[in-house]
Amino acid sequence: MSSVKIELKFTIKDVDWKEAAIIFKRAPLGTREPEKIERTFKNSNLVCFAWDNETLVGFARALSDGEQQSVIYDLCILPEYQSRHLGKRIMTEMIERLDTPTTVLWSVPGKEGFYERFGFKPMLTAMARFEDPEASASQGYIKL
Repeated sequence: MSSVKIELKFTIKDVDWKEAAIIFKRAPLGTREPEKIERTFKNSNLVCFAWDNETLVGFARALSDGEQQSVIYDLCILPEYQSRHLGKRIMTEMIERLDTPTTVLWSVPGKEGFYERFGFKPMLTAMARFEDPEASASQGYIKL
């Protein structure tokens, strides 16, 4: 790892989507196809990529109506860059740029405490429809 400060960029310019897929897998947030990752980030209102020199080390994205609500997805950081306050930097920048009264996010089960530091609270009425409910339940995202 470089001793150079990690730079945050809010553009998809220069992103290697195959590298992003590797980061998803290593983080671990599951397996994603590079082409689908590229489309989801291109269709997002806000993106953030963390770069250590020329190396992509983390990212996040969000959707927003620009007025009332935003949703943050895919905060994902290489394991060797975790516990270096990079997630905190990305979340802080994302929340400031979204600037909506309500922001929702998806958390990996067991990581909720990290997001509570930013004022996020568990929702009591949120519901979701999943392609594979059994897999989502086994991963701790929903109750069947």
